[in-house]
Amino acid sequence: MIAVLKQTATPQQLEHFVEWIENRGFKTHVSQGDAKTIVGIIGDTSQIDPFLLESMSIIERVQRVSEPFKKANRKFHPEDTVVDCGHGVLIGGGNFQVMAGPCSVEGKNLIEIARLCKEAGATMLRGGAYRLRTSPYAFQGMGEKGLDLLLEASAELNMPIVTEVIDPRDVQLFVDKSIDVMQIGARNAQNFTLLKEVGKTTTPVLLRRGVAGTIDELLMAAEYIMSEGNPNVILCERGVRSFETRARNTFDVNAIPVLKHLSHLPVVGDPSHATGYARYVRPAAYAATAAGADGLEIEVHTCPSEAFSDGAQALTPEQFSDAMRRIALIREAITADLDATGDE
Repeated sequence: MIAVLKQTATPQQLEHFVEWIENRGFKTHVSQGDAKTIVGIIGDTSQIDPFLLESMSIIERVQRVSEPFKKANRKFHPEDTVVDCGHGVLIGGGNFQVMAGPCSVEGKNLIEIARLCKEAGATMLRGGAYRLRTSPYAFQGMGEKGLDLLLEASAELNMPIVTEVIDPRDVQLFVDKSIDVMQIGARNAQNFTLLKEVGKTTTPVLLRRGVAGTIDELLMAAEYIMSEGNPNVILCERGVRSFETRARNTFDVNAIPVLKHLSHLPVVGDPSHATGYARYVRPAAYAATAAGADGLEIEVHTCPSEAFSDGAQALTPEQFSDAMRRIALIREAITADLDATGDE
């Protein structure tokens, strides 16, 4: 349930109303925008008489929310959330960012890849220090040494880093090392213990959609994180498993506007894992950009054929640079103020 306050409501009246609600055993979530203030009421709201609330002098209207996700719901928080990823980089609310780098941190070549990505326009560095692989014999990542290499590159290039945490026991290590953004991979999208653990931090979380997860399941996973107190969640559409076998996954481009409609959280598209082949990555990236994504996560490697993991889907720096030029043009087109030039 949400209660929309009148514009005349004072801070003292808001505080009194929140206290009144919480004293009855409910949790609240206050969203204060430029035009209105909304108080989300979380719990078994069937016990609340909406007519009683509407009779209060500061309440404009009351609305029940049928969706099970509350904190991630745009009805609770009409304005876009902007997540601060560190190093002055913001995502959401019109701030568009590109996260680029190798699938796995491999060693000293990281700084070269990172530098080329930044030169092409990437604003965040992605790379896996810990890897969840289908085969136990595949490269599992460099672990803590990989984190240290990411941090070295971040310090040298002044770029925030995005890297995956796969075990709840490692979350504190990521916090202690001041990792900018913790990524939750597709295989852990419903690892509720891990979701709750990252939710106890204030570190931004890039939450990827599960391999066969629905949009609602993605939003409920975000709800697990936010319910623990961490509001800094970024949603990621990375393709879902379907009957189609010509690409690694099926890139659900329409999930981007659907998520933007349902939730206030930033939405990122990952065309690399979605398609699985470098030749498809750029067209999928353009589609995600045109669909209104707040950012992209793209894999880049100086020598994809020698990459420790997922080389087939990695762009070369030259391909990435070309993609970034075209992405900028698409962004310019979809954000243009057409009203300023007439009835076009």
